Formats: sequence, C-alpha cells, structure tokens
Amino acid sequence: MSRSYSSNAIRIEHLPSFNPLTENQKKAYDDWKDNKSHLVLSGSAGTGKTYMGIRFAMEAVLDKESPYEQLVIVRSIVPSRNIGFLPGMEEKLDPYKKPYQQLLTEIFNNKEAWSKLEATGRVVFEPTSFLRGTSYHNAIILVDEMQNLNFHELDTVATRVGYNCRMIMSGDYYQSDFDKEDEKNGILTFMRIVEDMAKFEITEFTWKDIVRSEFVRDYIMTKEMLGIK
Repeated sequence: MSRSYSSNAIRIEHLPSFNPLTENQKKAYDDWKDNKSHLVLSGSAGTGKTYMGIRFAMEAVLDKESPYEQLVIVRSIVPSRNIGFLPGMEEKLDPYKKPYQQLLTEIFNNKEAWSKLEATGRVVFEPTSFLRGTSYHNAIILVDEMQNLNFHELDTVATRVGYNCRMIMSGDYYQSDFDKEDEKNGILTFMRIVEDMAKFEITEFTWKDIVRSEFVRDYIMTKEMLGIK
C-alpha cells in the first residue's frame, strides 16, 4: 500500500544507512532484512539493542511500499500497573518517552523527529497498562526492557499482535528489576514459548558488543568478571 507524506514530514530518504559495528549487530540486521521473522535482541547494556530496534522499524515504516504503517513502542511503566488511564497521565509518561526521543534525534539528526513522527501516528508509545483490548495491525511492535514485563504483560502484548505485524523484543532476560521470583521468571517462561515457536530470530549480545563507550564496555566487562549482577 503506497503512502504519501507532507513536504516537511520525516521520510525514508532522511534515514542514514545502517553500518553494523559488531558481528552481532550485523547478524541482527541480516535477520531483519533476510526474512519475515520476529527478533529478540538480548544482552548487555550499551550494545545498541534499542537503537537497532527503532532503526530497523523506521526503515520499514517509512517505506511507502511497506505494509507497516507505524512503530509501536511498548514498555512497562511500573507505577502505572493496574491503575488504568488517569488525568495527567500523558505528562507522567514524558520521562519514559525521553530515551526514544533522543534515539530518533540521533538517528535522523533532527530534534523534531519524535514530535513529527508521533503527530502523524508513525510512532506510538504504549505502556503495558493500556494494552488490554487493543489490537495492532500493519505495525512494528518494539517491546523494550522486556525483562521488566511480567508474564501476564508479555502474554497480553503477544495476543494483541494482528495482521502484518513484526515484533522486536529488546532487553536482557537475565537482568530483571523484579524482586518476586515468579515475576522475575516471566520473561524466561515467555522465551520458552518463543523458542518453541520457531518464528523468532534471537541475537544475544555480550560485553564485546558494547558500542556506547569504552568506559561502559570496561565497566560491564569488569562487573561480569567479578560475578556482580
């Protein structure tokens, strides 16, 4: 389905080419380009997982011939669990949107990238609290910080996937912020299902893939060597 854009809209020609910095980044991109599978990007902080998820999605969403019309960013907003939509919630979500706003600014070298894409519905931010009853079609669904979703939330996201959708799961399923063991194991239970489905390509990143900075790479490498989690 061909789409048209206004003259000042963010367009695919504004998207720079993706140049993988590590072998695992190349694997993830090849998996995305070479087939229609969903992706799991798991591993150390600073390896570019969320950046890649957004970058890959934008390449599809901005392609006028692509069936994908929007990027839906899903993550858990812990304080909002079980309270539904409240007045002023949009403002409360702003701090959680900030990392994605920064990434889109970096990707497009345009400080207005997020606002323009959000205004046209190309990018949507959805806390897991608001997903019940929603279905997505013609979308790339990025589930970020996947380890901080309990199994019920992960199950809710998976069952909202409609026609012409691809999922990108991003995070580190060994580094959950949950205290309760059953909630902490939610992502591991979900991964058992994912691995058995054979519809996901999984890339596991290590400290060797850290590209954020030399300091972050050395810090995480040292932390892992000391067995500190």
